[in-house]
Amino acid sequence: MQIAKESQNQTQFDTYNKKGGVKLGPYTSHIWRHDPKHLSFLLARYKFCSKMLQGKKKVLEVGCGDSIGTSIILQTTDFVHAIDFEPIVIKDAIERNENSHKSSYQVHDITKSSLNDKFDAAFSLDVIEHIPSNLENNYMKNIVDSLKKDGIFLIGTPNITASEYASEGSKAGHINLKSADSLKLLLANYFENSFIFSMNDEIVHTGFYPMANYILGMGVGIK
Repeated sequence: MQIAKESQNQTQFDTYNKKGGVKLGPYTSHIWRHDPKHLSFLLARYKFCSKMLQGKKKVLEVGCGDSIGTSIILQTTDFVHAIDFEPIVIKDAIERNENSHKSSYQVHDITKSSLNDKFDAAFSLDVIEHIPSNLENNYMKNIVDSLKKDGIFLIGTPNITASEYASEGSKAGHINLKSADSLKLLLANYFENSFIFSMNDEIVHTGFYPMANYILGMGVGIK
């Protein structure tokens, strides 16, 4: 048995020796190898969602990717059901899941149908910009149809005003970027109340929208 020189660290070594190191998924591993600072931006988005969703019992994550932020949401909520249309990342997330007692995964294309269950809240980060504009209302409608009447929906996406500074890879995949105004209008079509926040790097604020790299929207109360 390895004994730490500082006793308060022993539990960390014990856990590491018992469970091994944490394995990242394919998307997150790529980011860690090529642009590790970008992980701080991603995690801050999930932290914002976790604060907004605190106390919710059952939450739907739409477009979970390799589930880098699901554990953050689970710090403040009881259960997360995470979906993605990519079978590879869902299979990988299930294999790495250490929270199977309070989370589940499913291959599902939200532009095609809603879920069979009703959730207290839903969140979807870095998804809508990948969805063709002719399918965005399917995306919204099926999320709304998966929520309870008083449900909350959080959405995050790169700001269209920052697109000229994006990488070539981002530009290729981001086919449906939003501004603060257009995102608020989209939410207002489905929710009684809609709110927009600005985000630059890790900081969420209510500053001048066009200067934000990222925008976050919240819809409350289904119409």
